[in-house]
Amino acid sequence: MSVIGDRRSREQKAKQEREKELAKVTIKKEDLELIMNEMEISRAAAERSLREHMGNVVDALITLTN
Repeated sequence: MSVIGDRRSREQKAKQEREKELAKVTIKKEDLELIMNEMEISRAAAERSLREHMGNVVDALITLTN
């Protein structure tokens, strides 16, 4: 049982570290609005996509269309 608990805590810690790294990525307001308007998605989804692609609007749009 402790193996499962250790694994979950490691996964949760890795997820938290990933979220911290994504939060550090700067995104442009214009890019965020462009994705929100063109893809008709929420601000949170557009922001997440931009952060996951390090602010690269083209890569974010490509991923959202696939």
